[in-house]
Formats: sequence, C-alpha cells, structure tokens
Amino acid sequence: MTENKLPFEEIKKDIIIKKESITDPNLGDNPEKRKVEELIQLGIVNIDKPKGPTSHQVSDYAQRILNIKKAGHSGTLDPGVTGVLAIALGRATRIVQTLLPAGKEYVCIMHIHKEIEERKIKKVFKAFTGKITQLPPIKSAVKRQERERNIYYMEILEIEGKDVLFKVGCQAGTYIRKLCSDMGKKLGTGAHMAELRRTKAGCFDESTLCTLQDLADAYSYWEEDKNEKFIRKVIQPIENAVTHLPKIWVHDSAIESLCHGRDLAVPGISKLYNDINPGDLAAVLSLKNELIAIGEALMTSITMCDKNKGIAVRVNKVFMKEGKY
Repeated sequence: MTENKLPFEEIKKDIIIKKESITDPNLGDNPEKRKVEELIQLGIVNIDKPKGPTSHQVSDYAQRILNIKKAGHSGTLDPGVTGVLAIALGRATRIVQTLLPAGKEYVCIMHIHKEIEERKIKKVFKAFTGKITQLPPIKSAVKRQERERNIYYMEILEIEGKDVLFKVGCQAGTYIRKLCSDMGKKLGTGAHMAELRRTKAGCFDESTLCTLQDLADAYSYWEEDKNEKFIRKVIQPIENAVTHLPKIWVHDSAIESLCHGRDLAVPGISKLYNDINPGDLAAVLSLKNELIAIGEALMTSITMCDKNKGIAVRVNKVFMKEGKY
C-alpha cells in the first residue's frame, strides 16, 4: 500500500536563518509545559466524532465537559459520519479558520447498484483523481453551483461484491457523497456512499484521537485528583494546529508589539521557512515555539531575508496575551 499525502505533507520544510538570536528563558513558556488551566483555554482536542450528534453538538459537549465559555470545530461532519473532528478551546477557537481550508482525508464504502467488472471500477477511480467538477448537493452549506475541486489521491483498499472500500485525499469542500454518486453515473450503474469516516483534517489525523468519554475522564482525574497525565495527553497545545502552515520565528524584542496587533516588520525576524510567498497564511512564533499570531505574508522568504526594513506579515489574528515578553 502506498503512502498517500496531502499537499502540505509533501512540502520539504527547510529553515533559513536571517539573524541568530537567543530567547530569554525567564519570559514566555514552553507550549508543552503550560499549566493545565492555560492549556484548557488555549488548546485543541482531536475528538473521534461518533455517529449521531452533529459536529456542533460534539463541540458543545466538549465545552461543557471542560466548563469553558467557547469552543469551535474544524469543519462540519454529517451526523452519520465519524472520525477526526479537531475542536479548539477557549481563546484558541479562531485557529479553526486555518484548518477549514486545509486538505481532508476520508475512508469510504461506496455501494454500487449493479455488479460490474473491477477493471471498470479502477478506470473510473483513475478518471476522478485530479481536478474534478462538482455540483454541491441540495442540502449543503454553500451556493449550489458547479465548482472545481482537487482530488489529490484515491486508493481502492478492497472490493467485495458491490461494495468498494477506498481512501480519498481531497481539497476542503469536496462532497464525498456526491463523489460516489458521480462515479456511479460514470460507471453506468449508479452508486451511493454507504459509510464514511474522516481520517485527516489538515494536520490532525487518527494518531491523536480521543473520545468525549476520554476527555471527561481526563478532566475528572485532573479536577478531583490533580492528576495531569491524562488531560495533557488529550488536550494538545494550539501550536499543533499550525503544523501545516509556513512559519516565521521572531526575536523576543518583537513579540510585545505583535501581541498588541502590530504587523511583523522585517527586522523582527530571526528565522523562517524557505517557501513562503506573498498571500500565504503564515504562523508567527517565538523562539520557544509559542504561537504569537497568524497573518498574511507580504513578501517571499528570500525578500524577507534580503531586506532590512518593510512589513513582512500583515497580522490578522493574535493568540498570545500581552505582557508575556
């Protein structure tokens, strides 16, 4: 079986040093060592969504379990669909906007309505890999007009009678139910989606999943017994939600102004990824790897390194509280 990857997983991430810098150990904090109280207000839970509730209901359950004022999910799954549903907690809720447009991966069972040769099934799967045109279903959250979606990969895992088990990596906003229906039309037999599970949503996959019960148990252990082991296992730092974004690390001296909403100027940069282009959404981090903000890059990586002045990133969301640096 080949290893399939979403586009951001294929990018080789080299780091360019603009100006070496040392961070003050007495300022800020290591994301992995945050106090649990702060983690609950600035963390991510990768919930294994069960069949039945809506994504919003699952997010609401997580909010109530942790006794916090807000939580937000990383992209709607229908009630009958299971799998990866990253939920951002407290001040982290705005980070889900970076996950919504990220690629997704699903495992699906497609039921074909008539017997057909495997050769023909494989041919249709190949034809639907790459750029496709989709008309969203009648019940959908978007305007019902044809639009182009990118199917990064499709792999048939098993064919048993009229059922085809397959894995698909696709652009955000691809309707798998519609994909099955369209492939059924192409086969000339008709087909429908029988079962669906999301296995990746951007940088979150099944390796870090936990159930709502796991979350409730972990919170109970911490609240009643002050046992942090389980809650630290199920709640991830917000920084894990920007793994798929290009990154820029800044000097300690630049952080406080960023926390007040100022844009990132070139002199504040210590190091950065080599593949940043104007218009890219980039994560701005401290040298301790704390997420400070996200924003739109206004220059290429090379220009950021070569220039001594100018605005490198237009900041649009700040996550670090003022006064840390």
